[in-house]
Amino acid sequence: MWLAFGIVAQFVCNEYVPGLRFTSVAGQVAGSVVLLLGLVLLVFAGGLFKQADTDMVPFKNVSALVTTGVYRFTRNPMYLGMALILLGCAVIVGVATAFIVPVVFMLIIQYRFILPEEQMLLELFPEAYPAYCSQVRRWI
Repeated sequence: MWLAFGIVAQFVCNEYVPGLRFTSVAGQVAGSVVLLLGLVLLVFAGGLFKQADTDMVPFKNVSALVTTGVYRFTRNPMYLGMALILLGCAVIVGVATAFIVPVVFMLIIQYRFILPEEQMLLELFPEAYPAYCSQVRRWI
């Protein structure tokens, strides 16, 4: 839902508070590549949750700590994928104010989801989760 709000906010920025505008074919291509990278990351991370038979919905039915695949490089690849999607959209939209949205998104996700999820995972996996955190960064 936050991703959808972010995308809408970027188009609102484009219409009502664009600030500096920049558009080019190279920008469109670069933004599309970043957006697709975010989608791929999101899909791969979600697939690993499905393989581990644990729920992708935050705070629901956590049955496994996923540490393989893309989770070896970031503890939050789904959130990172969404942030990349927003970053790619900002480049595609081509207005400076759209770049505020990925930053605000990451702050909301950090405080509304990631920090509480980390506390929950610490309680569910008191030995494995701290060891995992010591090896893998939160974002990148």
